[in-house]
Amino acid sequence: MPDIDIRYVAKLARIELTDEEVDRFGAQLSALLEHVNALGELDVAPVAATAQVVESRNVMREDELRPCLDREVVLGEAPRRQGAFIRVPRILTE
Repeated sequence: MPDIDIRYVAKLARIELTDEEVDRFGAQLSALLEHVNALGELDVAPVAATAQVVESRNVMREDELRPCLDREVVLGEAPRRQGAFIRVPRILTE
């Protein structure tokens, strides 16, 4: 199993880790990858392929108009607004 550079992964995720966290998460990630490798060794040939383990079904309801919140009330509660919209901080940088 390849060694994983925990600090590099943390940098990609943009999180800062202490030395103690690097050691702890490194051990946890190694254990997780050992389990994944063990699963990879299982013979799954006799198991039928499925896309969903638990039965999935759509729940349908009639579309009906219902009262909604007043736009001005909602915008009045927003910390910042720009015209008819709520202004939010930028989350992406260039």
